[in-house]
Amino acid sequence: MEQSYNSISQDVVEKYAHLSSEIKKHNRKYYVDDSPEVSDAEYDALYRELQKLEAEFPELINADSPTQTVGSKPSKAFNKIQHTIPMLSLGNVFSEEELNGFLDRLYRYLKLDQTDKIEIFAEPKIDGLSCSIRYEKGVMVHAATRGDGFEGEDITQNIKTIKTIPHKLKGDFPEIIEIRGEVFMLRKEFDILNQIQKEKGEKVFANARNAAAGSLRQLDSSVTATRPLDFYGYALGEVSQSIGQTQKEIRESIISYGFQGAEPVALCSTVEQLINYYKKMEIERADLNYEIDGLVYKVNNLEYQERLGFVSRAPRWATAHKFPAEKAVTVLEDIDIQVGRTGVLTPVARLQPIGVGGVVVSNATLHNKDEIERKDVRIGDHVILQRAGDVIPQITGVVLEKRRSDSKRYIFPNSCPVCGSDAIQEDDEVAVRCQGGLICDAQAKERLKHFVSRPAFDIEGLGNKIIEQFWDDKIIRSPVDIFTLENREQRDEINIKEKEGWGELSVKNLFQSIQDKKKISFNRFIYALGIRQVGEATAKKLALHYKNLETLSQEMINAKDKAGEAYNDLISIEDIGASVAKDIISFFNESHNQEILDALEKRVEIEAIEETINSDSPVSGKVLVFTGTLVKQSRSEAKALAERLGAKVTGSISAKTDYLIAGDKAGSKLKKAQNLGITTLSEDEWITLSSQKD
Repeated sequence: MEQSYNSISQDVVEKYAHLSSEIKKHNRKYYVDDSPEVSDAEYDALYRELQKLEAEFPELINADSPTQTVGSKPSKAFNKIQHTIPMLSLGNVFSEEELNGFLDRLYRYLKLDQTDKIEIFAEPKIDGLSCSIRYEKGVMVHAATRGDGFEGEDITQNIKTIKTIPHKLKGDFPEIIEIRGEVFMLRKEFDILNQIQKEKGEKVFANARNAAAGSLRQLDSSVTATRPLDFYGYALGEVSQSIGQTQKEIRESIISYGFQGAEPVALCSTVEQLINYYKKMEIERADLNYEIDGLVYKVNNLEYQERLGFVSRAPRWATAHKFPAEKAVTVLEDIDIQVGRTGVLTPVARLQPIGVGGVVVSNATLHNKDEIERKDVRIGDHVILQRAGDVIPQITGVVLEKRRSDSKRYIFPNSCPVCGSDAIQEDDEVAVRCQGGLICDAQAKERLKHFVSRPAFDIEGLGNKIIEQFWDDKIIRSPVDIFTLENREQRDEINIKEKEGWGELSVKNLFQSIQDKKKISFNRFIYALGIRQVGEATAKKLALHYKNLETLSQEMINAKDKAGEAYNDLISIEDIGASVAKDIISFFNESHNQEILDALEKRVEIEAIEETINSDSPVSGKVLVFTGTLVKQSRSEAKALAERLGAKVTGSISAKTDYLIAGDKAGSKLKKAQNLGITTLSEDEWITLSSQKD
């Protein structure tokens, strides 16, 4: 049966939330705790599935998504350093087909044809810990980890203990320069360190990357000094003057200052050359004296890099080409059913634990009922695990030769395992969904966890475990209960301080944390409500459009009439289509939700947000629509330029549109704009306007 957009959208919301949560957890484990629970391949698999969902359903994207952020928040144990230029991450490709896609996007964005060769600088991707080292007048000033990309941990004293990092630069260097690269540990040095650790009865590191990260992030730099760390420089942060016109020249300059660089590198101008380099490195990988997990490809021409710019957390002009995933076979011992915030029943495979590349795997998602039936996965089967695909790890198939003769097909439950309500798969849905709503403890608890999460109310002290505890003890059953805790404690209706793990001080701190978060921006408030398909990005658009809760609530009540102005106004908002609109309208027209909103409005202060506008541009604050074929700029480049100038780019014409930029073969949008009296610009007129200042 062909799946409709609506059914897929509703099904993937729960999957999207799970993926985001898992990636954030692993980011923390990797970047802050230096104790990853999964391998790079597993992480890549999880991240790629999130990218796939966001590409197919952009309305799910929010500012807190792992695809929109870098790394994780720095540890509180270190002082912080703000990066003058953000330390961003890289996109990934895993096949020749995806590599072709990356190159094709470069040519399209730059409006070049295949005769205009784009040189690509290729180099090994070191599996270590990224950091940035700042020099002023040739002398090291400070060094910082990547952190969340904007703020890192101050590791200056630890960096100074690494012998291959110069304290003073050599040669002709700029007055200010930040050298960025990777701290790592050579294979032989890692083996020696682990042997020493074992003899001392201390922690043995799982791999060289963990050893390097753990060594560098010591609070006592004398410990770091005993560890055999190395550093390869490969990129720049802030620099006061140019040190090259190409990526290759930048590398040569960095090495001339006294740094080392990864070898071998290559300068390629065709896919064939890149693939040959990839195959060569894949073979030589095991013989290198350091760990790599792939290659990095960068546009060599810095002028092209400048034009290509960035998208979300990554540059358009670079990507990583990862090496293949590993596979393993283990036994599927059982299938559990988990119920999420929106009632979706998700099957989870409980596996006989197996080590795959140094990581012990015991669980895997089976996605949904249809996926189990399609693969005919049965309890007791030997299943094939692969570190690629949907959720880590992916079950790619069954070893039929080892199937037991008495095995039976798995029967997906038709009732909720938590509340017993009917579990139904509608004709137009992939998901099987519990019909219990808020009477289902699983759904209610997950909504509360979402309400207090970091992108929402961000209430410190009310983590998942505390929500579980307070739910089981019937202390919190709805978001409103959170803001009545202190009063109920004072009236002796509840007694939190007498519970295990609590005391006078911890209860006082919790109440203060709740009090501190009673003031919240309108967009975060909307996100906290947990409306299906409304992520942070959509919440912000709703907040900017409707300004306050009273207006939003009333307009959503009016929007029940699909022929009315309120409905048309809602779907005119960028990225809000019929499917998303349906869920928003349904939420605000449910009486129980309105009761909660009314009660919350009395207990919290909701602040309006204002859109940041570049006031130096004649299109700042204007609404623009592009249509037709542009010749001098690609559509993506023109849109990115408009947004940098403070304009809002939408996909449809309305009375609120200020300018329509019409390229060749403009169609119905041009006619509609003319009928509405909207100013229409040619591509040349747009380029002239965008270069002006007010």
